Amino acid sequence: MIMLTDNAASKVNELITAESEDGLALRVAVRPGGCSGFSYEMYFDTDKAADDITKDFSGVDVVVDPQSAQLLEGATLDYKDGLQDAGFSIDNPNAQRTCGCGQSFS
Repeated sequence: MIMLTDNAASKVNELITAESEDGLALRVAVRPGGCSGFSYEMYFDTDKAADDITKDFSGVDVVVDPQSAQLLEGATLDYKDGLQDAGFSIDNPNAQRTCGCGQSFS
């Protein structure tokens, strides 16, 4: 299961609050595709399957399907707000190779 840093949880909570919709969770998934074989998906979702894995990080529900959870084991989602490297990033120890865009891995 992916972990969220305090900065990431705070930013996601801010974005969810701005959506003004009850029951939103952050879904993190790994899908085939991208430059290196797999790509990350992150979006707000209200639907949860019976086999989804859900974990709370400072009031933010993060939902991951079982197949993605295997590829995200030990990964960390961070958020930086600065002049360089601003935005969300995933540090995934399972990724053997990443591409220049930072959104795909193998």
